[in-house]
Amino acid sequence: MSNKSVYQLSARQIILLSFASALIAIGAVALIYNLNGFWQTNNNNQLVLAEEAPLQGISDPAQVSDEQNNIEVYKTLAPGVAFVSTTSMTQDFWGDVQEGKGNGSGSVIDTNGHILTNYHVIEGASKVSVNFGGDKVYPATVIGGDPDTDLAVIKIDPPAQGLTVIPLGDSDKLSVGQKVLAIGNPFGLDRTLTTGVISGLQRPIRARNNRPIDAAIQTDASINPGNSGGPLLDKYGKMIGINSQILSPAGGSVGVGFAVPVNTAKRIVPQIIQYGEVKRPRIGIDGLGVEKIREQGANLPVGKGLLIRSVGNGSPAAIAGLRGISRGPSGEIALGDIITSIDGQSINDMDDLYRYLDKKQIGDTVQVSVFRNGNNVNVPVKLAASSSTNVRSAPGRRF
Repeated sequence: MSNKSVYQLSARQIILLSFASALIAIGAVALIYNLNGFWQTNNNNQLVLAEEAPLQGISDPAQVSDEQNNIEVYKTLAPGVAFVSTTSMTQDFWGDVQEGKGNGSGSVIDTNGHILTNYHVIEGASKVSVNFGGDKVYPATVIGGDPDTDLAVIKIDPPAQGLTVIPLGDSDKLSVGQKVLAIGNPFGLDRTLTTGVISGLQRPIRARNNRPIDAAIQTDASINPGNSGGPLLDKYGKMIGINSQILSPAGGSVGVGFAVPVNTAKRIVPQIIQYGEVKRPRIGIDGLGVEKIREQGANLPVGKGLLIRSVGNGSPAAIAGLRGISRGPSGEIALGDIITSIDGQSINDMDDLYRYLDKKQIGDTVQVSVFRNGNNVNVPVKLAASSSTNVRSAPGRRF
């Protein structure tokens, strides 16, 4: 009977592995700073789709001047853009409670009073209120949020006169160069209009918890602090994105803004309204990309893949027998499984794992291919639900 050796790490490799983990974490924080540093249950709800609700008051853009189109889109939809104000309480080192104020933007998405905004706008807020460009202030309730896509939903009691609803378009049908309009509240200046074009599509950006937000819309329409959560509109008045981030080394708008695609919101908002969170499938691991570890000089047995660093207790991965880094009876450190693919799809880092699982359903069984003790092994794993948040949750969940 042949013996299968356990791949072991030398002391030097353990140090390098730890160093690689630290560098990866530092790099992630730097990226979040660059992109994010500037900003700080009703089952009968029906989102208003633009295709189902032709807008009154906006002429065929081909029949009017660009200036007139700007005016019509603004006059028609600005009443549906909320000025979101937040209050948060924090305790300093001495135990004194400090009150913080913040603001952002939001879009009314149904006649029940649900308002779509960014998660980072309401994160940690103890009090939220909105107004629509007048003296009337409406107290708002946080329905829930999803830090992974930086989206959240708040709700007000709709006034007797009703609300202007921002209809949702289709972000899968966009083209670079097409006109866009942003309405928001930059620097506390309520319901400001800026215009521009779509500068790029399929941009990878990250939420504050370092999760990737795929297919973001890049625009040169001016976006500044306070625009967060407001709508990015096309010339027909359809919301195609939710303004979320700017890239600004100097701290001001330089014409590189990013919006979360509205089709992402269509997919997750119903869950937020129903459950207060987004339930995603998970396997319950934390890992490190093999390529990044090897770049630091560690000698690993494969060139690509995702090294399982730890496995959550009672998680699908634990139930299936996947293994993280462990210490043997003599104190030696043994590598965990290295995931090379899932259902034939290459997995090289946690981003790849996140993106793949986001396409699956809770209860699905996936075939996880791992490198273990010199052999390639296929392990079936049944996916379980992962709660995305309550609104104050912190990053670091296993997937």
